Amino acid sequence: MGLSRRTILKGAGAISSGILPLVAGGFRAALAQATPAASNAEIPPILFVHGNGDHAALWMTTLWRMETNGVARDRMFAINFTDPLARTDDTKPEPNKSSTEDNRRELAEAVKQLKQRTGAAKVALVANSRGGYSVRNFIKNGGAADVSHAVLCGVPNHGVYDWDQGLNNEFNGRGPFLRGLNEGDSEVTPGVAFLTLRSDGMDKYAQADGRFVGKPGAPTGITVEGPALKGATNLVIGPVDHRETAYSPRAFAEMFNFIAGRAPQFIAVAPETEVKLSGLVTGTPGGVPTNRPVEGASVDVYRVSPATGERIGNPVHHSQTGADGHWGPAQVDPAWYLEIVLTAPGSTTTHFYRSPFPRSSDIVHLRAARPLGAADANAGAVVLMSRPRGYFGIPRDIVLFDGKQPTDVKPGVPGDSTSTLRLPAAELGRPVAALFNQERIVARAWPASENRIAVAELTD
Repeated sequence: MGLSRRTILKGAGAISSGILPLVAGGFRAALAQATPAASNAEIPPILFVHGNGDHAALWMTTLWRMETNGVARDRMFAINFTDPLARTDDTKPEPNKSSTEDNRRELAEAVKQLKQRTGAAKVALVANSRGGYSVRNFIKNGGAADVSHAVLCGVPNHGVYDWDQGLNNEFNGRGPFLRGLNEGDSEVTPGVAFLTLRSDGMDKYAQADGRFVGKPGAPTGITVEGPALKGATNLVIGPVDHRETAYSPRAFAEMFNFIAGRAPQFIAVAPETEVKLSGLVTGTPGGVPTNRPVEGASVDVYRVSPATGERIGNPVHHSQTGADGHWGPAQVDPAWYLEIVLTAPGSTTTHFYRSPFPRSSDIVHLRAARPLGAADANAGAVVLMSRPRGYFGIPRDIVLFDGKQPTDVKPGVPGDSTSTLRLPAAELGRPVAALFNQERIVARAWPASENRIAVAELTD
């Protein structure tokens, strides 16, 4: 399965550290071969599709970059699948999990609504991981006339594994679902421009060894080229991890160029003078992550010190969710570090510490942290360092949690997006710094005895 060419990620931190134009002969030359040039007015509406167990909030920085490059916010939409986690067996119902057909139907409805809202004849679809299965399923089974472009980021198009066992699992390359999508001389649907973005060996779901699917040492039958498709433009975008194939600055540059027909003018996000934040509170019934709304949850937003995580004054926002699960809007300054406190019925009270939000967003979705478990029994406080839009790569990244490299993050191929710090009761209330490359967040240690967890949630 040949690749059309390779692009290598170098100096991404420098590229994303300021609002930098792309210049001819440099970064511009490394972008994907584009479709015919288009003006902003000719860019189709774009629908973003998240992966397994995830939600729309992961596309937040991508939406900001699109807006910075002139794409109107009302011409974009990020879907929230009701039940984002895949079934073990696609043919057998499981509580709060979805089938491939469930997601195809939800995506079809979202495409219909975006077309109606914008009046456009076609939309572009951009997907990460399992979301790409929904995109391909929709296009192949009746949706091709509604789609101009399909950008598939880290999508395991030939499976996460290729085994005789578990054939009805949608991630099995030997199963009927993927065999149906990949049949024929071309693996793409005519009439739609396809782009695949993949990693140069650092995607945990494109590995020859079964370590990331619970079978270390067992051959998966899959290679690093698993996300590539015959008939598509296939690009390698460097040593990015599974989620960075979609949410990184390099991924944004490639998807924008492919859809718009020209390179983006800016990579970093242009801040707004007034920022309003809102979103959904969603739940995890039975421990399963869903995008089902939670009613009766309280959300309090505080401005905090970037150096200590201490609150500065009273809450700048308070709201309680209704049946639709919506919270907000909270108006904040684009320079403020924030603590967002989520108190939801039956859940751990969660203190999210966040870097400044440079732009408004209506997809600041919140899920309570995991329940406190047996491993936390002797802890005075539990603090998490979380990276929703990527994984921690050691030694690729600088990862320091409370001044030390976390021992629960495995080196090599990035596969961990959360690190846990447990503190004795004597250290309650103290600041805990989470450093990931150039982003630094300081959280506070809250009492585990009060069923509280603090989360330093990274934006990058």
